Amino acid sequence: MPDINLDDQQIYQKLDPDSMLTRIKELPMQCKQAWDMVKGMALPPDYKNVNKVVVLGMGGSAIGGDLVRTLVQDESKIPVLVHRDYGLPAYVDDKTLLIASSYSGNTEETLSAFEPALKTGAKKLAITSGGKLETMAVEHKVPVFKITYQSQPRAALGFSFIPTLGVLQKLGIIADKSADVAEVVQVLEKLSTKLDERSTVKSNRAKQLAQWLFGSLPVVYGAGIAAEAAHRWKTQLNENSKCWAFYEVFPELNHNATVGFPLPKEVAAKIRVVLLRSPSYNSRVRLRYDVTCQLLKQSGVAYEFVDGEGKSTLAQMVSLVSYGDFVSYYLAMLYKVDPSPVKFISYIKEQLAKKK
Repeated sequence: MPDINLDDQQIYQKLDPDSMLTRIKELPMQCKQAWDMVKGMALPPDYKNVNKVVVLGMGGSAIGGDLVRTLVQDESKIPVLVHRDYGLPAYVDDKTLLIASSYSGNTEETLSAFEPALKTGAKKLAITSGGKLETMAVEHKVPVFKITYQSQPRAALGFSFIPTLGVLQKLGIIADKSADVAEVVQVLEKLSTKLDERSTVKSNRAKQLAQWLFGSLPVVYGAGIAAEAAHRWKTQLNENSKCWAFYEVFPELNHNATVGFPLPKEVAAKIRVVLLRSPSYNSRVRLRYDVTCQLLKQSGVAYEFVDGEGKSTLAQMVSLVSYGDFVSYYLAMLYKVDPSPVKFISYIKEQLAKKK
C-alpha cells in the first residue's frame, strides 16, 4: 500500500511545483476559450472544397485529432485521418484539409510532413504556440490558430481538440456543436469539483482508482467514443505517473487480447483493467463488456468501470478523458513523482538532435 495520504494538501505543493493539477482543472476553461477563439477564426472559402481531413501531430498534440476522428466518424461524410509519423502521406492532395498540430511548433515529425505539404495544393492550417511551424505557416500565408496557454503540450488538450472540432464545423463537415461544447464545460466543471484535491478519498473516485492502480500494471479498455479516451488514459499514466500502461479497443480486443488473459499467472495477478463506458453503446457492445469481464474474473484479473457523464457523446468522451487526467495525477502523487517533467522524452530529443 502507498504511504502517501491523498487528503494531505501539503503533498500537492511539495510534489507538484509546476501546478499540473491546476492545468488539469482548467480543462473546462480551455474548452470554452478555444471554442470562442475558433468561432472567430477566418478560413479561405475554398477550404470547404475537400474530401478528407488529415491531422499531423505527435503525442499530446495529436490526441486531439484522434478524439475528433472518433467523435465524428458516424457523422462526417469524409474521412478524418491522423498521421503520427515522419513524412507526408502520398494521399495528401489539393482536396485535403491538412491540420498541423504541434504545441511547441518544433516537433520534428510534424515539421517533416508540413514542409513538403507547403509545396502541394492542400488546404493547410496550423495549431501551435509558435516555433518553426508558426514561422513556416506565416511565411506561406497559412492560417494559424495561435495557442497562448502555457503548459506541457499534453495539458493543453482543449487547445488542440476543440479548434480541430470547430474547424470541421465551420467548413460544414459536421453539424453545429455549440450546445455540446457548452455541456462539456458544465460537465467538466462539476466533475472537477468532485475529483479535485479537496475532495476526500472517501468520496473521490479518481483518488480511489489511483490507490487501486498503485503498484500494478494498468490496462485501459474502451469502445467507440471511449476508444481514444482509453488511449489518452494510457499516455497520461505514462507521462504523468511515469509508469507502464497499455490500452486496448473493443471489439478488436475480443479477437486477440482476451486469449492472453490467463498467462503468465504472475503477470495476470498484477494487471488492473479499467473499462471506460458510454451510455451511447448499443446492446452488442454492452454484451461484449459483460462477457469480457466474465473472462477477466475467470483469469484472476481485477477490473473496474468508469462511465462517461453528460447527454452528448462529446461530453461523455471528454469527461472520460478528464477522469483519466485526475487518476494519472493522483497516481503520480502516490509514486512521489513530479507529474510535469518528461525527462525520458527530453533525453530522446537531445540524442536525436546530436545526429542531425
